[in-house]
Amino acid sequence: MCILLHEWPSLDAVVMIVLHRPWTAISHLREVLQKYSRMPVIIADEDEQLRSGHVYIGEPANHLTLISRTVGTVSFDPDRMHGNRTVDLLFNSLAEFGGMRIIGIVLAGSLDDGSHGLAAINKAGGKAMVITPGKSLSGMPGMPENAISYDGPVDVIGDIQMIARAVENTISDGSSSGG
Repeated sequence: MCILLHEWPSLDAVVMIVLHRPWTAISHLREVLQKYSRMPVIIADEDEQLRSGHVYIGEPANHLTLISRTVGTVSFDPDRMHGNRTVDLLFNSLAEFGGMRIIGIVLAGSLDDGSHGLAAINKAGGKAMVITPGKSLSGMPGMPENAISYDGPVDVIGDIQMIARAVENTISDGSSSGG
């Protein structure tokens, strides 16, 4: 994720990032991402007005979602009702409100979070991108493998640089405005 942000000096798009993290630990994700990004990294607040050229994240116990074409929000989940489904929550909201303007990217992780939401983005006319799967330590398929094999075509499967260029090309073509 840090390398991907480093590839983009700026984007004429809103970037929303979800990372599975322990909910009870202090997070330094914003600071880590900001070291690699020239775009401002913001911890989203409730009813956040999203701005192009900015990166948005949520706190560990909050789920980042889109609630209109230009407004994001966070959903507090102290009972972990959506544990390990945070990427699908974001992607499904992006598909609903952004449609063909959205780019969903699955980079890494275990299990299948993101697969359903990436398929929803594809069905809404957006772009689906997945990093080339690496060798899993557990031997089980992870998020990239599951996203590729789930439901609907993936537009780009490649390394970080290939995905970064595909995002830039899609945005400059005007067919998407980020996601």
